[in-house]
Amino acid sequence: MPGMLPRRVDPFFHLVERRIAEAESAGAFDRLPGRGRPLDLPDLSGVPAELRASYILLQTAGFVPPELEARKEWLRLEDLLALCRDTHEAAALRRQAQRARLRYRLLMEQRGGGGASWAEYHERILQRLERGG
Repeated sequence: MPGMLPRRVDPFFHLVERRIAEAESAGAFDRLPGRGRPLDLPDLSGVPAELRASYILLQTAGFVPPELEARKEWLRLEDLLALCRDTHEAAALRRQAQRARLRYRLLMEQRGGGGASWAEYHERILQRLERGG
């Protein structure tokens, strides 16, 4: 693209590429599980490019971002609430779900992925889905 500066090449780039080529020609990758099948890569379009490698590393180790954990908790509580038949227990679950949803929204706003307009849009989508279209 015109006007862009050339990308700085990491000094180890060529060394790493050469080592990978040597290992490949020596057959080091021939018996890897999943060989010949496409990779199942997560959608990282919402993660900044410079953070993607660390994100995958943490995710593989079992760590998830706090906003994702909060969303999972909120949805878990909503599922429990949908199945609950006891009115007192349902009221307690509703309060917990509201707190979990608020925590999720606050974390999303701090992250920069969920401002007030996003929350309003999200609400309208949920209402439309609940009405069935």
